[in-house]
Amino acid sequence: MATASKPLDSKPGPLEYSRRWPLRLWVGAVIVFLYLPLASLVVFSFNDSRRTIRWEGFTLDWYGTMWNDSALIDAFTNSLTIAFISMLFSVVLGALTAIALWRFRFPGKGLFDGAVTLPIVVPEICMGVAMLVFFGQIVPWPRDLVWPFDLGAIIIAHITFSFPFVAVVVRARLASFNREMEEAARDLGASELRALWDVLLPHVRPALISGGLLAFTLSLDDFVITFFTSGPNTVTFPVKIYSMVRFSVTPEVNAASTVLMLITIALTAIGMKLQGRDLAQGH
Repeated sequence: MATASKPLDSKPGPLEYSRRWPLRLWVGAVIVFLYLPLASLVVFSFNDSRRTIRWEGFTLDWYGTMWNDSALIDAFTNSLTIAFISMLFSVVLGALTAIALWRFRFPGKGLFDGAVTLPIVVPEICMGVAMLVFFGQIVPWPRDLVWPFDLGAIIIAHITFSFPFVAVVVRARLASFNREMEEAARDLGASELRALWDVLLPHVRPALISGGLLAFTLSLDDFVITFFTSGPNTVTFPVKIYSMVRFSVTPEVNAASTVLMLITIALTAIGMKLQGRDLAQGH
């Protein structure tokens, strides 16, 4: 039976936030507060002046300057390499950790669960100092290795604080999994590994994509922990930007930051598209 639609001039309900102008105004103010600095960063990357506080014309020269800056390009390459490798390891370790905590009961499970989530709550400065002591005194990492093995200390540090985020995301996804599907696969003759690959992993695929993108982004823009674990020949993009900002903020810095932001947005869009496709397919 068809129901009459609510008149547009009726009083908005308690959950109809879009029809309450104070809430719309508040949301608009929050959006402006969040994105106006980013928009200013992009606009002033085209400024034809070395002074970012004064607009003097439109130019693309700073992007050419950035591209010809070999030190900046090397730092950017290091950051992408570290982020990609740490993302791969974080996805594997995070997924295995989440499945182990979700499926099995073992002595010390609560302690292990707390230890896994500890890097999420520990301040980054503490993690940075801990990594500095670990790779400086306990397990000294060689500094004269060939690329990319000389990035090993930073990669290990990034995996340490990235994979717990993946584990949290995957574990949340596992809460909606119907275990009867896995039991049915086992009854039909599938081995435990086959059931895991064909039944469980397709269900958590959106969480793996989200966790992987989260790990990649966390690694790409990390500064504090990287600052304590990087050496003179293993400078990353955030550390390089920091060294440039200490002298002055030039449009070259804005251009480099804009490129990094565009890469992050593109990866996020790809991840959302893949997630939407998986959810549409019933995974």
